[in-house]
Amino acid sequence: MKATATENEASAENTELLARIGRQFTDSAEVKHRALELLAAPIARATELMVRCLLANGKILACGNGGSAADCQHFAAELINRFERERPALAAIALTTDSSVLTSIANDYDYEQVFSKQVSAIGSPNDVLLAISTSGQSRNVLRAIQAAHERDMRVVALTGRSGGEIGNSLAGGDVHLCVPHAQTARIQEVHLLTLHCLCDGIDFLLLGAE
Repeated sequence: MKATATENEASAENTELLARIGRQFTDSAEVKHRALELLAAPIARATELMVRCLLANGKILACGNGGSAADCQHFAAELINRFERERPALAAIALTTDSSVLTSIANDYDYEQVFSKQVSAIGSPNDVLLAISTSGQSRNVLRAIQAAHERDMRVVALTGRSGGEIGNSLAGGDVHLCVPHAQTARIQEVHLLTLHCLCDGIDFLLLGAE
């Protein structure tokens, strides 16, 4: 039985779709390989910074918007609960989760302060701020970094593209993890891998090799 024109069109569309999926995987892998050379050493420094914070009874505060907000919550969950090994809970707070706090600040003041007010309220000098922005331009994340510096906190910033204003705002003791790519999806994929590297590295430094 000969295929109909509609079936042929569907087959062509399916082939094109499979090719697009393949390019997504290939592009993601290539970006990760390029990022490895640039980010391995800074990720190690960020890991050591976070471990010093936790050993000093500090906590890690995380902030970001959209997909970055989800990454903050993911990271906090991995520390408070567990990553891949059994260990005591580690102190981490995603500043993206309290809807009453977020909406009251946004309503009474402005959205730029939704993270900075939280940092000012609960941040302390032993703490670390994990600041995530794919563009490096998120104003509320930038304000949170400024608040963290006012509290003598260190900052680990995850950005993309050129790092933007956030990259320029970091102090000497901070760590900048900037993904060398312009596409948001690729940046977010490397951010997630970076967070998993941080979790694994924290466990390694605290517990040793398995």
